[in-house]
Amino acid sequence: MGTSEDDLAGVPPSDPRPLTGEPLAVDLLNTRWIDEEGFHDLLDGPAGTGIWLASQTTRLDGAAVPPGETTRAALLTARAALDLAAADPAHPSPEAVAALNEVLAHGRLRRVLSVDGPGTTVEVDEPEWLPAWAAAADWLRLLADRPDRIRACANPACVLHFHDVSKNGTRRWCSMSGCGNRAKVRRHYARHRQD
Repeated sequence: MGTSEDDLAGVPPSDPRPLTGEPLAVDLLNTRWIDEEGFHDLLDGPAGTGIWLASQTTRLDGAAVPPGETTRAALLTARAALDLAAADPAHPSPEAVAALNEVLAHGRLRRVLSVDGPGTTVEVDEPEWLPAWAAAADWLRLLADRPDRIRACANPACVLHFHDVSKNGTRRWCSMSGCGNRAKVRRHYARHRQD
């Protein structure tokens, strides 16, 4: 029995990106990628913004954020700030610091007491800023942990980033099945060509 278009009407399209599952800040950076077909930007319109937001629902504590133009603009602002910061995570430029702080100014953490005990809640100026603010706040968490583990893929033709959680911290590629294998093939070809 097949699936009809009516059955799929409420199902968002799958995420087309080659690398997902990175921490929120890095995942936002990875909404741009290059493949055999060229350059792609998931945030180039409302459909892609909706796909990205749907993939982040649990990270945003189930908050329903509309994928409209205000949300998209906030995400683009945050991604541009993260892009500046990713150039040198351990030593961000003054421009990167200013850009990231501009995004962080749209929200704050507030300590609260509930029936379950003490907690923290996020407050943002507008609901559309929640994903952008959360990504910027996640960047600060990564910096506090290990800024040297936030890396760009070693493939110069790749624009993806990753957070290296390997035990020895020597990961170089966004993925071994993609950029890592291509590098191995190039090295192998170069060795055999010299012989």
